[in-house]
Amino acid sequence: MILVADSGSSSSDWMLNVPDSKPLQFRTKGLNPFFMSEKDIEKVMKEVPEIIPYIDEIREVYFFGAGCVTPDRREIVSNALTNLFPHAFISVESDLLGSAYATCGHKKGYVSTIGTGSDISFFDGENLSPSHNGNGYVLGDEGSGSWFGKQLITSYLYEKMPRDLAKTFGEKYRLTKDIVIKNVYQKERANSYLASFAEFMSENRLHPFIDNLLRNGFDEYARTNVMSYPNYWEYECNFVGRIAYHFDMHLREVCELHGVRVGKILKSPIEELYEFVIQREMNYQQI
Repeated sequence: MILVADSGSSSSDWMLNVPDSKPLQFRTKGLNPFFMSEKDIEKVMKEVPEIIPYIDEIREVYFFGAGCVTPDRREIVSNALTNLFPHAFISVESDLLGSAYATCGHKKGYVSTIGTGSDISFFDGENLSPSHNGNGYVLGDEGSGSWFGKQLITSYLYEKMPRDLAKTFGEKYRLTKDIVIKNVYQKERANSYLASFAEFMSENRLHPFIDNLLRNGFDEYARTNVMSYPNYWEYECNFVGRIAYHFDMHLREVCELHGVRVGKILKSPIEELYEFVIQREMNYQQI
């Protein structure tokens, strides 16, 4: 049995090929090794009832996750999964590579993740080029959920948000400066906390302030990330993530303005990624 995972900072999607049945699909918390230890990851997985009956039967685990960009971070996830699935081969790669498999397959193209965080890389049909973008919610992640969350909170606290929108925002979240400081600087998963305010943008997307914020955020993403590549217009740019998916109209308009060729826009790559991995493993077995 083969288990495939696509993990962001906020949530992880999983699919397991169950013999003589449709694939088992479930979701857990995000398992980002930048914010979680080996024991934290084990604890989350041990509380997933869907997977317990199959632990001893799983022979391969392919995990593609946010934060899995260096050997030491990948090792954290790999060790945790090895402890959970003692009979399985474990493979841990970046979420960008998983998104590339899901959107590009074996074709060349750019792959962008715009969810809780954001990143981009070029896929040559087999491998990803090193990414110099992303940089996390403190230093980068332009156009991501955490980036938009910061803009919303700061505009509210600085009283720069239009009064009608600020009233709606205040009634929904009841925020104070102390509450924000505690969640951003003292609690874990500050990036996910910031990204949670994307729900407010979705509910108020027709407001001129939100409309302008979305365009500015995606414009900064395009200029900082996509347009940093020479001849970026030669290949399609594919997008994966809830922010890209839910605000695709604004994203497409900004991309068109800059000559960025938009390919696929997926909310989650798990189904396409699962099919890619299963087909690849079947091809290997036939060789």
